[in-house]
Amino acid sequence: MELSSPRFKALAVTFGFSLWFFIITSVIGVFFIELFAVYVIVIVTLTQIFSIKLAKALDVFALVNTKVFLGILFVSVMSLYGIFFKVLRIDLLRLHKKQDTYWLEMEQLKYSRIFKQY
Repeated sequence: MELSSPRFKALAVTFGFSLWFFIITSVIGVFFIELFAVYVIVIVTLTQIFSIKLAKALDVFALVNTKVFLGILFVSVMSLYGIFFKVLRIDLLRLHKKQDTYWLEMEQLKYSRIFKQY
């Protein structure tokens, strides 16, 4: 973002503001598309008018916004993996001994069955 033009920074920050507005109003239950459109138009206008004067503040907001969204995305993806592994009963660490496992037990493996491949 440091090398971007102030106008592009203003658009990126507008997108961030509008996404937060959408998330918060949807969670509260007061989301209206008309209100959202007015909000986006006002924010685009204000950020484009004051983009040169607000360039440093736009950088800071863009960095904070990116870190927050990436943090939420990381937590969401890891949570989904945990839920899927729990539902599908996948034990990645092999903490529980199971009879129907597809892993070979090394004690039962005969050395005559191991072939070197060159």
